[in-house]
Amino acid sequence: MAVVLPGGTIGILGGGQLGRMTALAARSLGYHIHVLDPDPACAAGPVSDRVITASFADAAAAAELARGVDVVTMEIEKIAGASLEAASAHAPVRPSRAVLEVVQHRGRQKDWLASHGFPVAPYRTASTERELFDALAEFHGIRFVKSSSGGYDGRGQLRVDEAVDERAATAIWRELGAAHCVVEQGVALRDEISVMVARRPVGDCAVFPVALNHHENQVLDWSVIPAPIPDDAAAQARAIALRIATELDVIGLLAVEMFRLADGSILVNELAPRPHNTFHHTEQACLTSQFEQLVRAVCDLPLGAVDLVQPVALVNLFGDLWQNGRTPPFDDALRIPGVRLFLYGKEPRPGRKVGHLSAAARSVDEAIAKARMARAALEPDRGSRIADRGH
Repeated sequence: MAVVLPGGTIGILGGGQLGRMTALAARSLGYHIHVLDPDPACAAGPVSDRVITASFADAAAAAELARGVDVVTMEIEKIAGASLEAASAHAPVRPSRAVLEVVQHRGRQKDWLASHGFPVAPYRTASTERELFDALAEFHGIRFVKSSSGGYDGRGQLRVDEAVDERAATAIWRELGAAHCVVEQGVALRDEISVMVARRPVGDCAVFPVALNHHENQVLDWSVIPAPIPDDAAAQARAIALRIATELDVIGLLAVEMFRLADGSILVNELAPRPHNTFHHTEQACLTSQFEQLVRAVCDLPLGAVDLVQPVALVNLFGDLWQNGRTPPFDDALRIPGVRLFLYGKEPRPGRKVGHLSAAARSVDEAIAKARMARAALEPDRGSRIADRGH
């Protein structure tokens, strides 16, 4: 296939915030955007040329999307295989159905990583209540039980700290939907990090600086680039991610979430073949953002440089900030030098991720402090007081 030059049309399966930010990057390069999403008021709609409202399992709708574009990509993994197959009959789909089949099922993903020699935490898969009980009994201390299909931002996951009898295992099984799941042994974490790889059809790759991530209740709270970890650890993490992207034959983006253990070793946690929350702040931190890089990669344009420009931290904004009909005092947050605001055009609801703040600074610690101060300025009854302390 020829390069898809600016002026062409990109189809995106999924119209959430990742689709929105990808569409904005594509528009700045001169591309047209068509989106397929079940929600007619999806976040990417206002910045797209066309929105097809349909289920991700609607193969006919996926084919319709593909017929009107030059290349198809995605911002979400839960696309039915039949839809990917139907789309690929009319336009290149990047990443491919083969990639999605591995990544969108946690059990297959873990098995693929282990069989290809990548370091993962001890795990077992379970397709029955009895297998779940046996897996929980095999491991000790902290264990995590994760649904193999669906689930994100901590959903579809349970932490188990105590010994479990058969009755408790049955309750866990039912809570997770009585479906295939993965049981993982908890490990002694030093850091949670992630690496983003971009890859073109011709095989050229670009690997972004490593991000350090902090989660609260299994949901990303803040992230910073570059990760303040030793150079050899960063090099090892980037090498692992690059090898995974190459062996999986990803075209587009691949985010690799990793654990750095107390002894300095690195384990692979999960893969995401799309833009990732832990790299939203590449907009400020790197010469090329992850969103522009996705456009370049799937259109087979030369990849952009990913050199670090400055340390930048990100904090997520949740719909709770809009409680009781209030509008957060964004002016207070934006008074802090180096802070930028990104809202996703989504209706605020408690627990729903609706935007983020990023903060640039001279050091990693300063960037984190600024980003957290900016978010604190948005909280009820704290805005002016906290923002004033940042002057």
